[in-house]
Amino acid sequence: MSFPWPDPGTPLAEVPTPMPVLDEDRLAANIARAQDYMAQHGLNFRPHIKTHKLASVARQQLAAGAIGLNCQKLTEAEAFAEAGFDDILITYNILGPARLARLKALNGRIGGLKVCADSAGTVAGYADAFDTERPLSVLVECDTGGGRCGVQNPQQAAELARMIASRPGLHFAGLLTYPAPGGAVAVQAFLTETMALLAADGIDCPIRSNGGSPDLWNAHLVTAATEHRAGTYVYNDRAMLRAGECGSENLAMQVLATVVSRPTPGRAVLDAGSKALTSDLLGFTDHGLIESLPGARIRSLSEEHAVVDLSDCNGPLPAVGAQVGIVPNHCCVVSNLFDRVVFHRGGIVTRVEPLLARGTVW
Repeated sequence: MSFPWPDPGTPLAEVPTPMPVLDEDRLAANIARAQDYMAQHGLNFRPHIKTHKLASVARQQLAAGAIGLNCQKLTEAEAFAEAGFDDILITYNILGPARLARLKALNGRIGGLKVCADSAGTVAGYADAFDTERPLSVLVECDTGGGRCGVQNPQQAAELARMIASRPGLHFAGLLTYPAPGGAVAVQAFLTETMALLAADGIDCPIRSNGGSPDLWNAHLVTAATEHRAGTYVYNDRAMLRAGECGSENLAMQVLATVVSRPTPGRAVLDAGSKALTSDLLGFTDHGLIESLPGARIRSLSEEHAVVDLSDCNGPLPAVGAQVGIVPNHCCVVSNLFDRVVFHRGGIVTRVEPLLARGTVW
């Protein structure tokens, strides 16, 4: 027997919990706000779909003016290609015969596929799998201070670009980076120097892709970039709020939860545990923000329970059966924990949608 999902018109108070609920108006405003900023500064915008994993939201982003999509994994890209999207950048090294065979099939189905590489080994795998009949577009990933993937200096970037350009089945499409917040100066210097090295070799570098929601509103400082990628901005979360990248009026996602126990005056237990809220702390000491309960702290998660410390709350405390909304520390992970999300406007359900790319992690 399938679960009776709420119909449009249902009050949020009747939505089964735990459940991610998305504010339609805040979502639309976040999309418009970011796209307007990019247009103002002459930057292409490529939203990262790992935050929402929904075709409908991706279509809203493209309708607002985005040039294409950013996916993190091959299976994410496959899901969105199946849904009709054509311009997709996968920002992940793709390795191994099974993945490369799937990548080649995907490249044959859509016209705007692009991938990245930060090593000769990754490039060699692409080169062995692709040919001149349907070349693969490859960007060199650069570490401009983020300390994750990426070549370490412009000389290495230029060397890898030369390798890509020399392989018959590959097309060198440009450079990309996911920098540390506040890293605009480092990104600008890295891209500028690399572009000069490539120009000296007669190698065109059409795409310079910068990334990240934490530095979204500083994208204009990297004048060498042609596009910016961001994902979290579409919903925003507690980490973005702390960073000053958004205000409370921009928080489009909450995880709706129910108080299932009040064992002591200073403790509440919710039905949203680690299977509903991300365990990512991101520097916080608790697991989410309950805006309606100032001073409350979600101090621990087990699989099905969140334990809330109410000892610092001054206002009315929730009774058993009450619902609360939790702003997650990191909204992107929440999207991968549920099969469906509920959209609402003013506390009334507007639609319920299945996650298009839930579990697409390879």
